[in-house]
Amino acid sequence: MNRIGPRVNGFVVPPHPAGIALEGRWARLEPLEAEAHAGDLYRAFSSDDSLWDYLGYGPFPGAAAYHRWVKDHEARLDPVFFAIRDLETGHACGVASFLRIDAAQGVIEVGHICLAPELQKTRAATEAMYLMMQWAFAAGYRRYEWKCNALNQPSRRAARRLGFAYEGTFRQHMIVKGHNRDTAWFSVIDSEWPGLDEAFRAWLAPANFSDGARQRESLSDLTGLARGADDPTLARG
Repeated sequence: MNRIGPRVNGFVVPPHPAGIALEGRWARLEPLEAEAHAGDLYRAFSSDDSLWDYLGYGPFPGAAAYHRWVKDHEARLDPVFFAIRDLETGHACGVASFLRIDAAQGVIEVGHICLAPELQKTRAATEAMYLMMQWAFAAGYRRYEWKCNALNQPSRRAARRLGFAYEGTFRQHMIVKGHNRDTAWFSVIDSEWPGLDEAFRAWLAPANFSDGARQRESLSDLTGLARGADDPTLARG
């Protein structure tokens, strides 16, 4: 038995994601810009203040405040923020980012995910997550992370549906908005990606949806064939 772990051969430091744009059939991820996106995003987010419950910022008192926040974050190199545009409606109605980018170790995280009600539970939302994961592994990252407040059951369910393996919970990991946060950790590693890539492609295929856009096969069922350790807080099935 190798006492120090298997040797990593052929690893090449992957590129940084700054400046990239990603486009699929249903969604496009554009580098976040205040002038291009802040107005649409504020309108999309303003109907539900609970969108900000598990984020370290928000809700915002007005459009100008959100515009300033976007302006302050649009050029950052970590996190690298994207606006998610639903290509069916043309609306910018979501945000996500790459963060904790450690290219030297081949590790990258997805986070700061905020999806307006109109984007939630759509093919565009799922495809946006797929496009980011696809880019990371195609670029050469070895590990793709998802972390969330351990009390955030919707985020934990989303991680499971998207194929992330549960790795454990860091107790008293942060103080966010004056409240304790235990953090649940999830990941996908490069050896799992081919199976998950196949699952996403099968789910996103037009043939998987009826004329009413009802799915024929669930993504959770498809990713379950390749997913690592399951989250014990979630019901099986």
